[in-house]
Amino acid sequence: MYKIFATFGSYVSLLRSAVSKPEKAQMYWKETFRQANEIGIGSLVIIAIVATFIGAVTAVQFSYQLKSIGIVPMWWMGSILRKSIILELAPTISALLLAGKVGSNIASELGSMRISEQIDAYEIMGVNTPGYLVGPKILAAVIVVPLLVVIAVFLGIMGGWVGGVAGGYFSTAEYVRGLQDLFLTKDLNIMLIKSTLFGFIIASISCYKGFYVEGGAIEIGKASTQAVVVSSIAVIVVNFFVAFLLL
Repeated sequence: MYKIFATFGSYVSLLRSAVSKPEKAQMYWKETFRQANEIGIGSLVIIAIVATFIGAVTAVQFSYQLKSIGIVPMWWMGSILRKSIILELAPTISALLLAGKVGSNIASELGSMRISEQIDAYEIMGVNTPGYLVGPKILAAVIVVPLLVVIAVFLGIMGGWVGGVAGGYFSTAEYVRGLQDLFLTKDLNIMLIKSTLFGFIIASISCYKGFYVEGGAIEIGKASTQAVVVSSIAVIVVNFFVAFLLL
């Protein structure tokens, strides 16, 4: 129990140092944009592919179930798919993918800098290392992850349309009618809240695991694995509480 509280305390301490006032704002912004490019552009392809096929397979499976009932109008599929993708599939699956890709990269990068004493060199020069190395990563993730989720929503809906129409389950007019039926901006707000929290969780936990690595290459691998596992679990837990409180 003591170890859990000590770990949480050092995690909070790292975050507090990461948000302190930068010594040279231009340098920090440059690093933030670099991290945003790595997280966003580097993850765009995998997010696009997975979101498109998740939308397609969801449309096919739900349509199959609804058609087996027989009395349900197929235009409902547009509404069902829209809510499923916006509220759950796009933010959660995207976050889990990013936890595996971005989280492991961040933990490995910081872990390598720690064991090669680059972080110690920064500290000797008087640089606020949490602020320069951790802060920009968290800020970039908080900005970029919601943008990736928005792209995932669009591609998931398009994938659902292609899968359903190609399978003959519904027409384009029926799908569009369902997409427009009872649309709530609250769903979009919940999606953005989720994706912002997920970006913060993935980046902050991964930074913590990498920043405090001790040992050698084996420990870097362990820290990278722990970053993925812990951030994925945290995403699932936070996803439940956000849905429970806001829905």
